[in-house]
Amino acid sequence: MRYRPMPSTVIRRWDYDEAEQRLDVTFVSGRVYSYHEVPAAVAQAMLEAFSKGSYFNRHIRDHFAFTEHRRRVSP
Repeated sequence: MRYRPMPSTVIRRWDYDEAEQRLDVTFVSGRVYSYHEVPAAVAQAMLEAFSKGSYFNRHIRDHFAFTEHRRRVSP
């Protein structure tokens, strides 16, 4: 599933790779995280949630292992 950017005070955009069960989240701060082993039903529920940030905080953050992606700094 590919999702477009959305109006949110916390999340700038997010994408879900069903084959890898990976949820990639870009926050308005610019930080990017990949959450691993996220079931498709959880991603679908986030899509349907009125508040993506609230759903994320209640059902994803602190529930799934994640990787933070470091931004490259130009020399």
